[in-house]
Amino acid sequence: MTLRLVLASNNAGKLAELQRLFAPLALRLVAQPSLGLAEADEPHPSFVENALAKARHAARAAGGAALADDSGLCVAALGGAPGVASARFAAAPLPAQADRETQRRAQDAANNALLLQRLEGAADRRAAFVCTLVALRSADDPEPLIAHGRWAGEILHTPRGSGGFGYDPLVYVPALGASVAELAPEQKNAHSHRALACRRMVALMRAHWQVGDAGAG
Repeated sequence: MTLRLVLASNNAGKLAELQRLFAPLALRLVAQPSLGLAEADEPHPSFVENALAKARHAARAAGGAALADDSGLCVAALGGAPGVASARFAAAPLPAQADRETQRRAQDAANNALLLQRLEGAADRRAAFVCTLVALRSADDPEPLIAHGRWAGEILHTPRGSGGFGYDPLVYVPALGASVAELAPEQKNAHSHRALACRRMVALMRAHWQVGDAGAG
């Protein structure tokens, strides 16, 4: 039996990435916009609190199981910023009447420009992508599944690569000799913060929810 999970996100790039990462399991991710669900508020200072709030909102609105991701970039020299504010770090002049993805690209460009400005002259350029995933069987599930992932790197002085989204062109991974935006999707899915969190979530779903493998049975 295939489990339907409502993904508490309007980010098309994140949906595609999570669909690939959860491919081993017999589940179907449905993005909340396709169900007419609004985005939840994210007022909390930590990834886990925001992910839980988003998952409960989506589960309640959809009347079923939900999955939420809260992730961002934490930069050492900025005391962990932009952190939970990563998606809207900069005040971006968004194109009027543009579609959602055009607006998101404009926001990404503004965020990257502000990050480089804040780090101008900084010797310490250590950073990490952080991801927290929360899955709920229902809005009132007392035992949410929670998985974390952290991917360390450093901030480049200029963007490199055209893949991915968000801060990917600015985060260089020394062990791979490339920026995240220069990695092929299969490389990113093997090493990223979201990949690590997803592998842990897959194990949790198998163990606690007894979700089977895709194509089994």
